Amino acid sequence: MNMYFKKAELEDFDAAFDYIVNLWTYNDYEKEPTREVYEKVIADDNCFAFFLMDDEGGYHGFCHGICFNTFWMTGMTCYVSGIITNKDERGKGNGIKLMDHAAKLAKERGCKALILDSAMSRTEAHRFYEKYGFDKGCYGFVLIFDE
Repeated sequence: MNMYFKKAELEDFDAAFDYIVNLWTYNDYEKEPTREVYEKVIADDNCFAFFLMDDEGGYHGFCHGICFNTFWMTGMTCYVSGIITNKDERGKGNGIKLMDHAAKLAKERGCKALILDSAMSRTEAHRFYEKYGFDKGCYGFVLIFDE
């Protein structure tokens, strides 16, 4: 079966939503507010969002990244906000394909690095990132504002 990358479009939202809720299972997602964010992401020239597809139209993974200037890298950096493959297909190389494509898109935008964070409990994902070549460079922290 042939695989290819498909730029995320409005009509792909339901598939993207399924990936989003499965990646961040500790959050509760409402569909319409998530759709609004998705629409902003796919319209933003600093972002990319894409799917790994098969030639029969099946989805095998999703990735979202945003490129921005940082003093840390003295230039453009790409933050991989989300990368996820189908749970029953893990270990088959789809994550590598997604990450390779994300790196290609980031380099095309002039980025000097890929960065990401990952929940402490996602040890399987951590092994993948380290095997791919990422270094543990920092701790991630979050400060959530009251609404």
